[in-house]
Amino acid sequence: MQTPAGKECRHYYEDFHRGRNIQTCRLVEGQRESLRWQPKDCKRCPIPDILQANSDPDMVLTLTIKSGLMGLGRKLMVEAHCIKHHVPIENPYVGCSQCAAERPGLDLFRKALEDDD
Repeated sequence: MQTPAGKECRHYYEDFHRGRNIQTCRLVEGQRESLRWQPKDCKRCPIPDILQANSDPDMVLTLTIKSGLMGLGRKLMVEAHCIKHHVPIENPYVGCSQCAAERPGLDLFRKALEDDD
């Protein structure tokens, strides 16, 4: 679904049918540590870009919204975890290094890119 910021995100949900006024981010929904989600958070959210860069089905993303310094502003913190290998993912744009090592076709692709340089 398209976010208020105009990006495609599978975790965003809205319903304005027949007078309803529902907008929510399913990643933040139900988290106790996170502040309440607001539609303006979609403007700075990295989740749509991560989903576009990496479609690993074994990667689970967590979004936490914290207040900034002295309560001013909002920080969006993303954590990624591989459910197949049970390890945290350092760079969610790239994905799990152990999952990538299991796919030999990716190594051929990387070598071809390196040969072009």
